[in-house]
Amino acid sequence: MRLHSRWTTLVLMLALLSLLATACRGSDDDGAEGGDADATEDTAAEEEEPAEEEPAPTEEEPAATEEEPAATEDEGGEAPAGDVTFDVGVTEEACPDAVNPDNGCIYLGTLSDLTVGPFAALAVPITDAQAAFWNRVNEEGGVGGFDVNVSEYVRDNQYSPDVHSQLYEEIKGEVLALAQTLGSPTTFAILDDMEANDVVGAPASWTSAWLFSDVIVESGGTYCVESMNGLDYLANEGGAEIGTVMAVHYPGDYGDDGAAGARIWAEQNGAEFIDVPSTPGQDNQGEAIGQIVGQSPDAVIITTGPAEAGTLVGQAAAQGFQGRFIFNGPAWNPALLQSPAAPAVEAQVIVAGPWQPFESDTPGHQAMRDALGDVEGNDGYTSGWAWSYPLLAVLEQAAENGDLTRAGLREAISQITEVDYEGMLPEGAGNLSGDPNGSAVRISSIGTPSTEVGSGLESTGFYEGETAAAFEFGDVPCYEAG
Repeated sequence: MRLHSRWTTLVLMLALLSLLATACRGSDDDGAEGGDADATEDTAAEEEEPAEEEPAPTEEEPAATEEEPAATEDEGGEAPAGDVTFDVGVTEEACPDAVNPDNGCIYLGTLSDLTVGPFAALAVPITDAQAAFWNRVNEEGGVGGFDVNVSEYVRDNQYSPDVHSQLYEEIKGEVLALAQTLGSPTTFAILDDMEANDVVGAPASWTSAWLFSDVIVESGGTYCVESMNGLDYLANEGGAEIGTVMAVHYPGDYGDDGAAGARIWAEQNGAEFIDVPSTPGQDNQGEAIGQIVGQSPDAVIITTGPAEAGTLVGQAAAQGFQGRFIFNGPAWNPALLQSPAAPAVEAQVIVAGPWQPFESDTPGHQAMRDALGDVEGNDGYTSGWAWSYPLLAVLEQAAENGDLTRAGLREAISQITEVDYEGMLPEGAGNLSGDPNGSAVRISSIGTPSTEVGSGLESTGFYEGETAAAFEFGDVPCYEAG
């Protein structure tokens, strides 16, 4: 009896609900335009209610959102992290031994002459100074939410274009850019690939060819400008009468660029020019020494490594040569003041370099010395530190643009008209977006050798001679002009 009674009650309730639903639909039809459509939407909504109560579709929606970056990476090789897009050489994971563990990591490569090449005495402090520079950047918070790592991918190029190319291929897929690519001929060996793959690099060299590349972020005056300014300084400030100029130099774009500056100066100032290419190696300088002594020029531009430069000066002076020598920046090393050539170096040499020596009083020099701690003065440190400013500017601009991809870095270069060198170069230096003639730095620091300072050079300050000021950088580097 109770069972029958429950079924009867249930039937009556269903009938009542049916009558109420019919009455509601009739009221909707009478009171609204398009009532049939509304009724259809209500019915559809009622049918979907059980699906909305099922958890699986709701849980899958965030997973689909998380997979979107992977789809972007497949389509364009890029993956966004927060507000910044990145690709090769940048990770959301922190750098090894990160200063800021919550930051991601930007990896930069270094290809330098660290052991057996002619510039190892400069390249080791260059590399150490760059490590100190980027550590300072990290201690100040990093760049756009990322620390910068320049230690993971340091390689020794031995100043060999072949080795440089091989090592570049090994690290290319792991780094965003190159914090250092040391040497002109070595960098030329990889330049086509850098340009094809948007690999930006800070060069450890000053050939005027870098003015014509939009992936190289150069700093300071070129070898060509150094030679012009050195000769103008000797003629105008040093009281030298220069009727004959000789250039002794490595063959190739490094040595040829320094020699080109001497040739241009001679042409503009009515002097005779003598070109003497010389094979690298101290034991290979005999012919050049014979040329210096035999032709007795008034001034000799030296664009070699420090070992060859010391041999040339010491032995030429020992054979009676009394003229003046002008070193391009890489030819100098303070160890020359402890060598047998030291008396001749102090008496007959000046050095035309891109910036003032290690001990100079600028905020940038002071920051460098503070970061390095107790080290002996060496302008390898000065160069490594100063060379890093434009790459920092490029990274900061790219991060501000929200694009830390390789293409983003290349685009950022075109937006930089000035770099803050903290006084190591004058205001206005670092126009990375300008044409070669407009962006070329035309000043040089003139230094005289001295044992009174650790770097071995006492600076007379920045100097811009009339020849460099008037020179027009056209469509090709100095060594290809004329």
